[in-house]
Amino acid sequence: MTHESVLLKEIIDGLSLEDGDIYLDATVGSGGHMEEVWRKKKDRVVLAGIDADEMSVTITREKLGLSGAKVKLSVLNFRNIDKAPDILDIKNPTKILFDLGWSSDQFSEGERGFSFQKDEPLLMTFKNDLKEDDTTAYDVVNKWSEENLAAVLYGYGEERYSRRIAKAITEKRMEKPIETSKELAEIVKNSVPIFYRFGRIHPATRSFQAIRIAVNDELHALEEGIQKGFQILEKGGRIAVISFHSLEDRIVKNFFKSQALENKGELINKKPITPSDEEINKNPRSRSAKLRIIKKI
Repeated sequence: MTHESVLLKEIIDGLSLEDGDIYLDATVGSGGHMEEVWRKKKDRVVLAGIDADEMSVTITREKLGLSGAKVKLSVLNFRNIDKAPDILDIKNPTKILFDLGWSSDQFSEGERGFSFQKDEPLLMTFKNDLKEDDTTAYDVVNKWSEENLAAVLYGYGEERYSRRIAKAITEKRMEKPIETSKELAEIVKNSVPIFYRFGRIHPATRSFQAIRIAVNDELHALEEGIQKGFQILEKGGRIAVISFHSLEDRIVKNFFKSQALENKGELINKKPITPSDEEINKNPRSRSAKLRIIKKI
């Protein structure tokens, strides 16, 4: 499966890349956006990137290396983006991109249980080097209380049947631990009304999203990441964020708005930029993407 980078043209236009820029990709993923920056600006821009997923860094290093690009990369969660200049040996970035979408490579490789269409161990973490006290999806599904599960499914997945699903999970795990992504998907599917099983999206989509967010503490990481990103951003520089669901977009919108109200930032687009019909037809995964850009003043 080839990963399609979302809103490529809109990102390049919105960041307003210039010769001498220091471009920091906070979520290198499969390297698509970084590759486009390289294609447009070559060595006239410093290319740097971080990702919490070691596999993504490896893929991007290989891809950009084949293109002849000189790129500085490191495995680092964007919640610690303030450490990136020292780790990567760069000056403060002038352009930063956060792409909050998940690369198709992360779903198709690694056997980490992100996909409800596969039978994989319930991990849902982008950490490759798991420690004993690290939380996994197995822990969330098998050890968290029914009340906490329902709260996570509703709060992070906006799942309308959160209580029914949480009840079904806790009942099923009493028989035996829930160990794989396919097992979990089947439990979710069988716990919701029949009409909901055959909707536009798979009935387990929101539940898997919610558990993944909880495992990786994604919303708190985003809050920290964009705040620290704005701190290290050079004056006159820009941050662009692509979000894929309302919880993420709300965090970005509120932070950008607060910076604008304090006269620390200028909103480049007051309303989010969304993919064209042509892009959605070509890449249906892009349909929920929203792009917001702010300039530091």
